[in-house]
Amino acid sequence: MAKYREVKDGVIFSSGEKNDAYADYFVGQSYLKTLVADPAVSVGVGNVTFEPGCRNHWHIHHDGYQILLITGGEGWYQEEGKEAVFLTAGDVIVTHDGIKHWHGAAKDSWFSHLAITAGTPEWLEPVTDELYNTLNTNH
Repeated sequence: MAKYREVKDGVIFSSGEKNDAYADYFVGQSYLKTLVADPAVSVGVGNVTFEPGCRNHWHIHHDGYQILLITGGEGWYQEEGKEAVFLTAGDVIVTHDGIKHWHGAAKDSWFSHLAITAGTPEWLEPVTDELYNTLNTNH
């Protein structure tokens, strides 16, 4: 049974629709509700919801950054060469320009965060099942 099922229904913001536009860059199903997409503003803001076990691929934000405000469930964040960080509601992650990283749900939990993003993403390889499953057995 997955934890934090209420995250799917949108605890603060709607979880939005299936994130088909970015499906090639995720393992598992994610949902996206765009909150700010104003061309006159230099950042985008979206509510991203991950089904249990869902995570995005390694990626880099060029000429910008990403701030994650965790709003529900349990998940992971990892920068290349560093230990993964376990995330719960209220946690904040700042990813600086050019840092390779990934984030997503814990294996048994829904997960949601607001993503405040500037710059251009470069999508890279998927997070391996081997790495991901090791994280989920150690927590």
